[in-house]
Amino acid sequence: MSQKTGLPPSHRCTKSLPVDFRFMGSPASDHIEYADVNLGNNGVNGLSAPENGDSGGKVVEKVEKGIADTDQVNEDSPYIGNVMLVEDRPSVSDEDLDSAATPLPAVSKSNMEHMWSDITSHATKKKVQSWFQLPNGKWELGRIMSTSGTESVISLPDGKVLKVNSDSLIPANPEILDGVDDLMQLSYLNEPSVLFNLQYRYNQDMIYTKAGPVLVAINPFKRVSLYGNDYIEAYKNKSIENPHVYAIADTAIREMTRDEVNQSIIISGESGAGKTETAKIAMQYLAALGGGSGIEYEILKTNPILEAFGNAKTLRNDNSSRFGKLIEIHFSETGKISGAKSRVVQCAEGERSYHIFYQLCAGAPCALREKLNLKDVDEYKYLKQSNCYSITGVDDAEQFRIVKEALDVVHVSKEDQETVFAMLAAVLWLGNVSFTLIDNENHVKAVADESLINVAKLIGCNTEDLNLALSTRKMRVGNDNIVQKLTLSQAIDTRDALAKSIYASLFEWLVEQINKSLAVGKRRTGRSISILDIYGFESFDRNSFEQFCINYANERLQQHFNRHLFKLEQEEYIQDGIDWAKVDFDDNQDCLNLFEKKPLGLLSLLDEESTFPNGSDFTFANKLRQHLNSNLCFRGEREKAFTVSHFAGEVTYDTTGFLEKNRDLLHLDSIQLLSSCSCHLPQTFASNMLNQSEKPVVGPLHKAGADSQKLSVATKFKGQLFQLMQRLESTTPHFIRCIKPNNSQSPRSYEQGLVLQQLRCCGVLEVVRISRSGFPTRMSHQKFAIRYGFLLLESAASQDPLNVSVAILHQFNILPEMYQVGYTKLFFRTGQAIPLRSTFAGLIFRKTGRGKASLVGRDMEVWQSLTRLLNNDEPVK
Repeated sequence: MSQKTGLPPSHRCTKSLPVDFRFMGSPASDHIEYADVNLGNNGVNGLSAPENGDSGGKVVEKVEKGIADTDQVNEDSPYIGNVMLVEDRPSVSDEDLDSAATPLPAVSKSNMEHMWSDITSHATKKKVQSWFQLPNGKWELGRIMSTSGTESVISLPDGKVLKVNSDSLIPANPEILDGVDDLMQLSYLNEPSVLFNLQYRYNQDMIYTKAGPVLVAINPFKRVSLYGNDYIEAYKNKSIENPHVYAIADTAIREMTRDEVNQSIIISGESGAGKTETAKIAMQYLAALGGGSGIEYEILKTNPILEAFGNAKTLRNDNSSRFGKLIEIHFSETGKISGAKSRVVQCAEGERSYHIFYQLCAGAPCALREKLNLKDVDEYKYLKQSNCYSITGVDDAEQFRIVKEALDVVHVSKEDQETVFAMLAAVLWLGNVSFTLIDNENHVKAVADESLINVAKLIGCNTEDLNLALSTRKMRVGNDNIVQKLTLSQAIDTRDALAKSIYASLFEWLVEQINKSLAVGKRRTGRSISILDIYGFESFDRNSFEQFCINYANERLQQHFNRHLFKLEQEEYIQDGIDWAKVDFDDNQDCLNLFEKKPLGLLSLLDEESTFPNGSDFTFANKLRQHLNSNLCFRGEREKAFTVSHFAGEVTYDTTGFLEKNRDLLHLDSIQLLSSCSCHLPQTFASNMLNQSEKPVVGPLHKAGADSQKLSVATKFKGQLFQLMQRLESTTPHFIRCIKPNNSQSPRSYEQGLVLQQLRCCGVLEVVRISRSGFPTRMSHQKFAIRYGFLLLESAASQDPLNVSVAILHQFNILPEMYQVGYTKLFFRTGQAIPLRSTFAGLIFRKTGRGKASLVGRDMEVWQSLTRLLNNDEPVK
């Protein structure tokens, strides 16, 4: 079989430049369902939207004295105490970009009014084809028939002939560049060319495309033959170099080993873009390369557990992560996986609640059903509210079997598994608990029916104690203890808060068991690769407190992206004094300030209003309009709504329920009830809650009294988010941007407007501009002088490293446009690493006049240095 015949279309080099494709053997066509419809995801360190939730302005970053404005002015930043000056950051060595594209023409500074377009008049370029935007916003590739003055006559693919203004035409790339695998290779980097290139590849199941250092992954919403052991081996052996999640994971593990620096793979995108599946694919590769200890199997088996308990069906995504997860995979000195760690906080239910409820009802064997007194899903109020009980193509009973198998693998005992299922059933039965009036003041008590009885039995408490906890509240007034009866609305809030708390605590307990199973504490070496899969940006017809928190988290993640790919990169150029025309980008710092500023930010004002007994959603909305209407990222709306200008677009939020969801409604009485249960899990949950409440409180509090030590939900969420960002900041990041090609989850459907919106908001084109006009390969003068100084015709012993570096470049006629000399480093254009090394290697051989076998002393050291360099094995110093 020839090298190319057995290769699927997705791995054929489609007129890509440079043509440097090697493939040994024919990868097996193992299938992975990429669309977010099948269960089995992995987990996770990090955060989630609030437990009590239901289902920017544009500025140009200034850099003064090498430090970005953002971290100077924002006292409430996750990077406080963690800001890395450029000289402290590890350099990107010349080993890192061996396979980069050949040099491309420099790109001019982005035009802010048309930042995506290379808009040089197409007629003056005398090109035959050009892009023309139709009235409906779609781009069509037209052929120029004639040009006269400022007008051109073009022919469209449907045969229509139009006379248009020549300035409205956008240059199209030559056909030889159709479907290139890296957007840096496009001659014209403009909006329609990028859209066409991605669509060209997508139509041939080439769902991965590089955008400089970023991998763009478009969800195919179908099975694609790009995965499995043969492909893993091919990427491991470098016999395939096409863009892929495997390639990103391979780079991460190689850089971790070489640089001894922790790595992170940050996967982002809108809900339904394929982040969950992408995370699993990255884990699959890392588990395969780090296998051998046996723990890699356990790590992969955490996926179905965390998906079942943490994912739900929403209107736009059948398998939406309702929590953020960062899994840290730790490696031993020999490169084998030695452990992993994950942390999650559960989010609110969506259009269908968490998968595990439906799996339990569908897959529990008869004995378990009888023990838990399980009913069908449509008999539980928590599940029947949305009238959605199933997902097309998903067998909930089979998924329950897979979850049970995974629990066995991570060493959750059969007894504990039954207790876990009992807690799930208790949550479902709590939703069915009803109340009856006991006086004319709307006070209530719980109805002593099968729902109340089942809850008490499942958690191991007395029925009367449960009734009292749901319908009364103990309060201390002066030296007296009084019992306050609850109204119907208060009792319902208390019931729902208890159900949510049990579920959240159960999830945390499961993650703790997983971490114990993976034994991270015993074998941790300090070298790790973290994979972040966080809920995507959301904008619905009605956006509530959950979307508010989710989109705030995405703003922080976008700032991390901006910080590493725009700010720090350009700051290094400026600090080292090289000639650099700054590339503008949309900075979302203004939007972050809107959320985080004290005392007049969204979060501070929300917490302040939550402390007032008479505070309401309406007074909260009025307070926002009063204090924030002058902010360019904020707009007050009628009634109880407000609009925020996010990096991904404007979102209008309805404040209904904001204050209620921001307050931690779980009263001390409910915690004491759990503590008195005979079942060990509720006791553990109560102990953890009490321990958390005893920790020092920083930030706004709730009402005074028994629950005064509780943090608001938004404050706890912000704290988790900052911890996550600080953890990510200590790693070398690798970015994957997932793109949703359509909202109907249909294969072969590519909506230009939807794709364009996502590419714009995440700054993909600006990243490419910086990458191909920048200097990704760099080396300190000292290192360059030590490595190549002996090649100088005159002795370099008395010269400083900078002069030695310059002398070497001049002596061997390295073209000046291919590099720049900084104060501390040499900076090389993209693609210069291999030609430079080849030149020096040839010179060394001519200088010594000997083969490798006869090299001795210093010459042998140089040869070994070059060998390590060409094999990407030399550590960065």
